[in-house]
Amino acid sequence: MVPIDNEVLLTIIVPLFNEEGNLPRLAKELSGYLSLSPHKAKVLFVNDGSTDNSRELVERLCAENQAFTFIHLKRNSGLSSALKAGIDQVITPYLGYIDADLQTSPMDFDLLMTHIADFELVTGIRVSRKDGIIKRISSRIANAIRRSVTHDGMSDTGCPLKIFHTSTIQRIPFFKGMHRFLPALVLLDGGRVKQIPVRHFERIAGKSNFHLWNRLLGPAADLIAFGWMRSRYIRYEIAGRG
Repeated sequence: MVPIDNEVLLTIIVPLFNEEGNLPRLAKELSGYLSLSPHKAKVLFVNDGSTDNSRELVERLCAENQAFTFIHLKRNSGLSSALKAGIDQVITPYLGYIDADLQTSPMDFDLLMTHIADFELVTGIRVSRKDGIIKRISSRIANAIRRSVTHDGMSDTGCPLKIFHTSTIQRIPFFKGMHRFLPALVLLDGGRVKQIPVRHFERIAGKSNFHLWNRLLGPAADLIAFGWMRSRYIRYEIAGRG
């Protein structure tokens, strides 16, 4: 059984790959959230094998702030692997997720925290998105395709601002590409999911790792895998015990 940190309520996981241009501003925003939030929280950076100066920057930022910790992955393994690596380290009751690009604000975690006691996952819906037209169209198509398979009713599966019950997210199965199906996986496990509108901002530094291939064509195999998993998922309820 994973020990529980009863003092800190929320661990925020920040997966990152080659985000040296964003890290100083990210650390400032996260520090601001930690100092203002009524919920005691800490941050876990998951460096997914960055090849720029992200590793050195993360280590320096964590040395300067005792609420910041990090793990370095040996090699670049992709977002699902980085998330799983972070999830496995968490011992607080709740677990948050935000991308390092700061296109969502850590301040909006408190909007999600308002509902987390009643739902296993509270996820953002990006309003007034500041992405380019191609990214917005491809995201809209990808979300529609995923909904047609998962039937999860999610308006914005890819929003990188989420809070989970740690016990739930540590229990659900994880494979490469499964970061695209987190709400559907929580629902499959019998959990409850709520969507909350959150702010969205332009990317100021760094480069997006997503493009037409990995947003539309690449995930096709992941949809097949999810469909198979859903058809084979084991569910049971104990009616009595002696």
